[in-house]
Amino acid sequence: MQQLLSTLGRVFRERIGWKRLGIVASLIIVTIAIMHLFRTLKGVDTAIVLTALAEKSQGQIALAAVCVLCAFFTLTFYDLFALRTIGKMHVPYRIAALSSFTSYTIGHNIGATVFTGGAIRFRIYSDWGLTAIDVAKICFISGLTFWLGNTFVLGIGMIWHPAAASSIDLLPESINQLIGVGLLAGIGIYLTWIATGKGRRKLGKDGWKVHLPSAPLTALQILIGVVDLGFCAFAMYLLAPSSPDLDFVTLSVVFILATLLGFASHAPGSLGVFDAAMLVGLPMLGKEELLASLLVFRILYFLIPFATSITILGIRELWLSVILPWQQSRKLQPAPAVAQSSSPQSKPKQAAE
Repeated sequence: MQQLLSTLGRVFRERIGWKRLGIVASLIIVTIAIMHLFRTLKGVDTAIVLTALAEKSQGQIALAAVCVLCAFFTLTFYDLFALRTIGKMHVPYRIAALSSFTSYTIGHNIGATVFTGGAIRFRIYSDWGLTAIDVAKICFISGLTFWLGNTFVLGIGMIWHPAAASSIDLLPESINQLIGVGLLAGIGIYLTWIATGKGRRKLGKDGWKVHLPSAPLTALQILIGVVDLGFCAFAMYLLAPSSPDLDFVTLSVVFILATLLGFASHAPGSLGVFDAAMLVGLPMLGKEELLASLLVFRILYFLIPFATSITILGIRELWLSVILPWQQSRKLQPAPAVAQSSSPQSKPKQAAE
């Protein structure tokens, strides 16, 4: 049996590989999402969508914007936590905040977050002496923070309100509750494994080894992910239609599943995937009203942060690549020689001779 499993594993690595499997899974998710989206949007009245947009109060949008701002503030601690975990104490918070914010917003909006976000992080952290291996560790620990937080909240939500998940995964409520128990049990096993190790646990081999946070720090890591997710979900909750009544737990479970599907699809900005999952998962809300809410949420959470990140990085590159070198070159230039003024006393008295 062990030999059979080894053979299957070798065939999988040589013939298929995780990269190809990931591409196929992404294509399947995107295809199913687009099919659902087209089916759901059939018969949508654009006039009702515009009316629903006009009915959004300024206070409602402002509160949602504050929640989004708090979510991105929490997001800055992803990189700071990762930096401190790998021992890079010399990198200040402002650099971690810049890297975390720009790499997430640009990477998630463009797609292929692992590569685009990693490239942005390397461009920023290389000025502080970090190598590509260091950046890979930061990406790994930041991703771990995201998945631990989402898994923890999703597990609680599927146990508490399994019907919300059933609207998306079409599984019986009892199965969803078992999945929720399994998710929380997995986190519990991970924490136990971390806590029972001699010293800090580590993953990897040869030249790539990352030391995992201790159990108390892992609890803090989960908390960072939960707070970030909570602010995002609450922003969506504030923008959601007020009628019929929708409890926060139901929306949170659907929101998390939609977010995870969007990440797994690698679609730019989770476009189509996130929206289709929200529309399918919240059938009790009017399609037009929910579409208006999703449009405002996309502007607040995707469009404005993306434009802000592009502007910040553009100004930074202009300063580092153009203005700063120009100022340094001017300092290195020798000062022009001062011309000596001629006076009548210094002139040779040719006339007297």
